Amino acid sequence: MDALFGPDDAARWIAVPREGDDKYSRGVVGFVTGSATYPGAAVLGVEAAARTGVGMIRYLGAGRPTRMVLQRRPEAVTVEGRVQAWVLGSGQDPETLDDAARAMLELALGQDVPTVLDGGALDRRADAAGLVLLTPHAGELGRLIGVDVAAIVADPAAAARRAAAEQNATVLLKGHTTHVASPDGELLRVRSAPSWLATAGAGDALAGVVGALLATHAELLAADPAAIAALAATAAVLHGLAAERASAGGPLTILDLAEALPRVIAELLIGA
Repeated sequence: MDALFGPDDAARWIAVPREGDDKYSRGVVGFVTGSATYPGAAVLGVEAAARTGVGMIRYLGAGRPTRMVLQRRPEAVTVEGRVQAWVLGSGQDPETLDDAARAMLELALGQDVPTVLDGGALDRRADAAGLVLLTPHAGELGRLIGVDVAAIVADPAAAARRAAAEQNATVLLKGHTTHVASPDGELLRVRSAPSWLATAGAGDALAGVVGALLATHAELLAADPAAIAALAATAAVLHGLAAERASAGGPLTILDLAEALPRVIAELLIGA
């Protein structure tokens, strides 16, 4: 299957809280992201997850990004505990991780929950105990599967499918058109992103959006792991529509994008 996935499709994959829900039943998403060098990646991912809707955010990281996350989102919890989905690797360089960050990453990889591998954790597929979504851009995918970037740009659908098969994981290949490939060869395309979204931090925010969606759908994913592809495509739709709203035809910042997410979600739900 090769299908275009749009706003009407995404509206069906947004979890709306019920009267009896609490912070745990709404989903807990955990982050091991950011570093002393790139602390902003942690802030952007956490901010996007919070704006997408989740019961709790648990952040485990080095001192500087932890302080920045708490300054921006004081409701974030910064101690170990229950997590229903992980976002790992954004803003991290595996060559420069300190021992504490490495230990947090190993802890998260060892838990059997849906896991988004981004940035510096893209090559950790073999170590992840849970259901995995990889979120590379073309350059990262080229390094992962040993293919020239020009070839990936020329045929991103084929590259995403190859990576999904080789890694036995769902792959979200970022770009103006996002390609979400499943290990069985199915492909979803998302085309909601404006060209202004080609800016630093966009991928960090996307990882946060999809992490929140995986956490809010943890029970569904336990019963139907293949649903991860639709949730990844939903994240790409929300991310693109929020960027479009934040841009209004001009430049945007990623915090602008995150701020636009709740209204985008509300409009999708109204129209569903």
